[in-house]
Amino acid sequence: MGFLLWPLLSCLALIFADSGVSPAAAAPILAPPPPPATTKELNDPLDPTRFPPDALIPANVPLSTFQRRRLTEDLERLHQQGLALSQQGQWDEAFSVWYRELRGRQTLGALAEIEALGRVGSIAWENSRQDDLGVISRRLETVKSNEEKGGRLNPEILTALARAYQQMRNLDAAIAYYQTLRLEAQQARDDARETRILTILGELYLAKFDYPRAGEIYEPLLDRARASQNRYLEGLYLEKLAEIYNKSAQLENAVRIKEDLAQSYIQSQQIERLPDLKIALGNDYRALKETEKASKNYQEAYSLGWSLQQYGAASLALSQLADLYNASGQANYALQIYQRLLRVERQSYNYYGLMQTYEKIARLYLQARQYDPALSAYQQSLSLARSLKYAEQETRLLNEIQQVQRQRNPAPQ
Repeated sequence: MGFLLWPLLSCLALIFADSGVSPAAAAPILAPPPPPATTKELNDPLDPTRFPPDALIPANVPLSTFQRRRLTEDLERLHQQGLALSQQGQWDEAFSVWYRELRGRQTLGALAEIEALGRVGSIAWENSRQDDLGVISRRLETVKSNEEKGGRLNPEILTALARAYQQMRNLDAAIAYYQTLRLEAQQARDDARETRILTILGELYLAKFDYPRAGEIYEPLLDRARASQNRYLEGLYLEKLAEIYNKSAQLENAVRIKEDLAQSYIQSQQIERLPDLKIALGNDYRALKETEKASKNYQEAYSLGWSLQQYGAASLALSQLADLYNASGQANYALQIYQRLLRVERQSYNYYGLMQTYEKIARLYLQARQYDPALSAYQQSLSLARSLKYAEQETRLLNEIQQVQRQRNPAPQ
C-alpha cells in the first residue's frame, strides 16, 4: 500500500504546484515523516535523494513568492512538532521530524538552511546528541563548499555559518569564520562592522579561556572606545581586560589596566566601586614586590570604604595592610593597623573578624615577648569564639593561652 501512495502524492504535488495551491492542503503538516522511522537507519538523514518526494515540497523550482511563504510556515510548524516531541522525551522522533524540516529548508536557499541547521544543532549540543551534531556539522560544511564553488560565499553566508557554529558550541570553527569576516571588514574599511565582530571574538576567546588572545581583542576594542569617547564601553573593556590579565597572571598589564579603570570610575562618578578595585591593585603591587604602592592603595581603599560605609572593604583593606607591614618586618606598624581594624569590625558587628584580629594581635605581642598583652588579646579572641560557638577555634585558643602562660611563668629548673 505504501509503495502505491508515494507516486500518488508526487502527482498531487505537481497538480497543486501548477494550480498555485500549496500541497500542504492535501497532506496534513503533522503527518509522520516518511520511512525509515528512525534516523539511525540512515547514512545521511539530510540527503533528500534517500527519501521519497516530500508532499510539503513544491515540485517546481524556483518557488513562487506564495509557495516560499507557505513552505516556510509549514516547516516552522514541523519545527514546533519536533519541540513538542522533545518535551515528551521522544528525542529520536523529534530529530526525525527536525531532519524532515531541515531537508525542506534546503529548498529555501543556503541562508535559510544554515540558520535552521544552527538552531537544531544547538538543541543537539544541549542534549549531548553527538551523532546528530556530527550530521549537522557535515551538512554545514557541504553548504559552505557548495556556496564557495558557486561564488556565493558572501559575508552574509559567512556570518550565518559563524553563528551556526557558535550556537553548536564549536568555538574554533566560529572563531575561524569571524576572523575571516574581520579581515573582510578591515579591507572594506568598515570600522563599525569590525567592532561588532571584535566584540563577538572577544566573548568567544573568553568562553575558551584563551586569555592571551582575548587580551589581543579587547585592547583594540578599548582603543576604539577611547577614540569615540564612549565612557561606558571604555569602562566595560577595562573591566574585561583587568579580568583577563589577572587570570593570565600578567600582573604588569593588570596593574596598568586597573589604574586606568580607577580613573574611569572617578570620571564616571562610580566612586562606590573604587574600594574593591584599590584592594585588588594593592594585591597586585604586593605580588610585584612594590610595597609602597601596595600600601598606598590599601590605605586609599580603607579611607574610601570607611567614608562610603563599605565596612567589609575597609576591613579587608586594613587587614591586607597590616599583613603587608607584618611581612615586611614592621610589627609596630602592623599592630597599629590591627588596632584600627578592631574599630572597623566593631562598627560592622563582624564578630568573626574581631576574633581573628585579636588572635593576630596576640601573636604580634607574643613575638615581642610581651606576654600580658598577648594573653589579654587571646582571652578576647577566646571569648568571641565561645559566643560564636566555634568549638574548634576555642580548643586551639585554649592551647595557645596555656603555651603563653608557660612561657610567661616557666617552671623552675
